[in-house]
Amino acid sequence: MGVGITVAELEDQHGELVGSVEVDGRDLRGGMIAGADTAALIDEIPVLAAIAPYTANGFEVRDAGELRVKESDRIASIVTNLRAMGAEVDELKDGLKIPGGQRLHGAEIDSFGDHRIAMAFAVAALRAEGETTIHNANAAVVSLPGFFGALESLSQR
Repeated sequence: MGVGITVAELEDQHGELVGSVEVDGRDLRGGMIAGADTAALIDEIPVLAAIAPYTANGFEVRDAGELRVKESDRIASIVTNLRAMGAEVDELKDGLKIPGGQRLHGAEIDSFGDHRIAMAFAVAALRAEGETTIHNANAAVVSLPGFFGALESLSQR
């Protein structure tokens, strides 16, 4: 997607890889995730989709029917929230398609009780014009109790 990624301090904790990731990139190109890549990136798709409107070429996800049976129907949650922020997005049976070059505005967002949706739209809101309120944002504690504090400390406003 046009981003430089550096992984540091990578270690196995209880069967999961944990580490620090540094991301450097300003001009996101976009892309497509399908097939085996979808399964490998299933937990990252919400945040990638949430920033997809800001990419140059857009973003498409296929073969992601599993997203419909997570903590929420993540495909429907992403579509609902992106549309609330003014994005054009096509909902597909097994994924979604989001054109690039869009501008988002602040909105009332629902996490649908899903930690990944809460965190993804907090990231999307960083570049949106105006204020965004995420209802049930506390769902993020499932993944990272200090998420909002960490995001605030990292973000440039």
